Amino acid sequence: MNNGRNSIEYTVDQIIASGREVIRIESESVSGLLGKINEGFARAVDLILRSEGRVVLTGVGKSGLIARKIVATMNSTGTPAIYLHPTDALHGDLGMVRREDVVILLSKSGATEELMMLIPMLKRLDVTLIGMLGDSRSKMARQMDVVLDVEVGEEACPYDLAPTASTTATLAMGDALSVALLKLRGFTEQDFAMLHPGGSLGKRLSLKISEIMYTGDSIPVVHESTSFKDSILEITSKRLGVTCVVDDAGKLLGVITDGDLRRLLEKTTDLAVLTAREMMTSNPKRIKPEQLASYALQKMESHKITCLPVIDGDEKPVGIVHLHDLVNLGLRIR
Repeated sequence: MNNGRNSIEYTVDQIIASGREVIRIESESVSGLLGKINEGFARAVDLILRSEGRVVLTGVGKSGLIARKIVATMNSTGTPAIYLHPTDALHGDLGMVRREDVVILLSKSGATEELMMLIPMLKRLDVTLIGMLGDSRSKMARQMDVVLDVEVGEEACPYDLAPTASTTATLAMGDALSVALLKLRGFTEQDFAMLHPGGSLGKRLSLKISEIMYTGDSIPVVHESTSFKDSILEITSKRLGVTCVVDDAGKLLGVITDGDLRRLLEKTTDLAVLTAREMMTSNPKRIKPEQLASYALQKMESHKITCLPVIDGDEKPVGIVHLHDLVNLGLRIR
């Protein structure tokens, strides 16, 4: 194969082999971190937990990009974090760092010039310094309170120039820190939902049936003695393809769906004499207002239904929820 001028000849097998080699190198770089999750790692986690400030991450180039990703992960899992560009820090942004903060410096070489210039300023602020470094024996490492060793044996780049395996390993170490902090803070799914209210995860974890159900006059409901004709009118007027059937006390007895009507038409032609009770499906699936919308979706999917009556403690319909509304909100089955 040839992709045009100034290119080299290659085969499909060579492309596949090249891709697999990258994955091998990077996976070995990450697995190599297992032995480096040690007392130093535990101390770094402890320092962050005990801190009354934020975690400030800083790095240049690709390390800066990884630092930003770790910041995003920490913020979304309960550890307040910010990114500080080292050059900007030397020109005024150092003012965002407080004595109670913990600063994590990312550097593959352990000799990044901008970080080396920044370290004396950080020491004047008396902040805790953690180095996430590719050289744990470097001059920078000796100035850290804790060093997290992210050195790799080789980069996936064949010229050992572009940071590849080293950035992957650093990102994995950042994830290890974030998740350890998450667990020790007792961070829950509900906490996660509070920080992600706009996403599908937040909706899945926090949105309740009471917030989305049809209520009041929008609920399709008929008495058990209601005629076939009036039952049809109720289903049609409320446009949900279903109606609840209740007794004299207003308690839910069953539901009549479009599917029930089609099945009745196959069995009998004398529908006009039927009452709602004779047409309904008894003991239908139901849900409570305080339950999660994601639970309703799961229930509908598992039972192959499109609507769920919402009942109160007295078994009376107080709402109804439709599958399409849940899907339109962005909810999905896990």
